[in-house]
Amino acid sequence: MSAPVPPSAETAQPSEPINAVSLRTFDPHRVPVVAVDSALPAVEFARLTAQALRERFAHPPQWTPEVRREPKLDGRMPAKAAVLIPIVQRPQAPTVLLTERSSKLSTHSGQVAFPGGRVDPTDPNIAAAAMREAWEEVGLSADHIEVLGSLPTYTTITSFEVTPVVALVKPGFELTLNPYEVADAFEVPLHFLMNPANHRRHAMVGEGLNARQWFSMPYQDGPHERFVWGATAGMLRNFYRFLIA
Repeated sequence: MSAPVPPSAETAQPSEPINAVSLRTFDPHRVPVVAVDSALPAVEFARLTAQALRERFAHPPQWTPEVRREPKLDGRMPAKAAVLIPIVQRPQAPTVLLTERSSKLSTHSGQVAFPGGRVDPTDPNIAAAAMREAWEEVGLSADHIEVLGSLPTYTTITSFEVTPVVALVKPGFELTLNPYEVADAFEVPLHFLMNPANHRRHAMVGEGLNARQWFSMPYQDGPHERFVWGATAGMLRNFYRFLIA
């Protein structure tokens, strides 16, 4: 992460080393918050409309991604992956469709995530891979999807080299969740995610994997707290930087 915020001695405490086993039970809620970026401007609502997003991807600005790579977990080979950032064009305001991954999965189980997964050799391109995964995981049909473009790759701690594909989604779709991969699907207002006042920085002190920093964007969805963090929050942070540039 560029320009990291040093954890203070009062808030950040040493943590146990992270390995492949502890990742499955790692609780990000317990890691201290070291900063909230409330001084940064929110993306104006006018920039979040369908036409404004089309124009931004048609004529992208000069910008620099803020988060590109997490610490590497030893023993894992790199793998190409794609996720869909589905922006649902709700009449009142655009939202982002997110999922809660099944607790049965071997990596990133139970986490909030975009629909997505490994790129298959039969996928003609990254966008096709992202749309295929969205169909397989939540039953989101390509008939409702308008691909706008992609963001720079983001490499996760589990060595997935993820390309985020940003798309507009027409309302009227019906989701069918794959219970082996997805426990739940929900929507978060795009303006909430594009407001840095809702971006919290977490930090762990230590060495190697035990010295990590990441963003979280907790969202209260009725009785549920949707804890958006890690790779998903990092890719959303890059999307913010792209739109605010």
